[in-house]
Amino acid sequence: MRAFFHPDQGLHDPQQFMQVGRIRDPKDLPSRTEALLGALAKRGVSPEKPADYGVGPALTVHTQPFVDFLQSAYERWRAVPEAGPEVLPNVSPYWNGRPEWQSRPPCRSNWIVAEAGYYLGDLAVPIGPNTWTSTIRSSHTATAAADAILRGEAVAYALCRPSGHHARSDRASGFCYLNNSAIAAQRLRSRYAKVAVLDVDAHHGDGTQEIFYRRADVLTVSVHVDPNSYYPYYIGYADERGHGDGEGYNINVPLPPKANDATFHAAVEEAAMKVRDFGAEALVVALGYDSHREDPIGLLDVSTEGFRGIGERIRAIGLPTVVVQEGGYQISVIGDCLGQFLDGLLEKKPYSG
Repeated sequence: MRAFFHPDQGLHDPQQFMQVGRIRDPKDLPSRTEALLGALAKRGVSPEKPADYGVGPALTVHTQPFVDFLQSAYERWRAVPEAGPEVLPNVSPYWNGRPEWQSRPPCRSNWIVAEAGYYLGDLAVPIGPNTWTSTIRSSHTATAAADAILRGEAVAYALCRPSGHHARSDRASGFCYLNNSAIAAQRLRSRYAKVAVLDVDAHHGDGTQEIFYRRADVLTVSVHVDPNSYYPYYIGYADERGHGDGEGYNINVPLPPKANDATFHAAVEEAAMKVRDFGAEALVVALGYDSHREDPIGLLDVSTEGFRGIGERIRAIGLPTVVVQEGGYQISVIGDCLGQFLDGLLEKKPYSG
């Protein structure tokens, strides 16, 4: 297995996000990457630094105006009188698009405050001085992992930060700016006729769903907490099956709060069956650890050892696989979760060091 990570991904250092009416300390801390790098080191894996791919890969799944906004937002924000230290919206458009629409028209106003409300979907995606640098490097990490698969590697791990699966074609949200999993899947399409994205983060991969919702060449399957009472709330329900050419190629498997290892594993087995039935030739796994029972914003009851079972079930699918890092915010456990997952995915004995 090859792994990829760029040190610049640690530069993004958000200062705040809002949750249930309170400004809270950020959860996507730079120290997350340190814990995951430590897990790789224990298993003798040294991540490679990805090449600079520019914005090209991002533009295969995101709109030009949205990417332009992310790249320029912080400098433009600094020119606003009395603006805060990070770009955060204080207005929102009355229309946010529909799941079956691939993207909205560009923002009609070019004022940075208006664009912040248009392109930032919530108060969990602050843009600071280094957010763009980390975000574009994270997309390069996913691209490099996909390229490794295209060159014959069986498994490649993209240690992406910031995460990406909530990012839509033209909107950032939920700690996510560019959709790394979607970028990797689109990259794989250059060789493989059918690609599947299997999202096992505790949150629904709403951005990935939106990007591929009208397409039949990329199957999206998401195993997540029922969004009726969990982010992203408005999307991620079982009756969302795709639209137009994409009808039947989006599958959501919502789980009740407190679902344990057995329940989660059964859902992954169901998802794996859908991937096989689709006839996928390559797989992207959007991997999060916020399903762990100790996660500070999680609602599930998956154990550390349960991640080995997730890896084993994905290994059984038998496809070239890009693993893209998504969420997971309990620093003390995420390294062990990654290690257990890789042990299962690569059919290795549990680490005993």
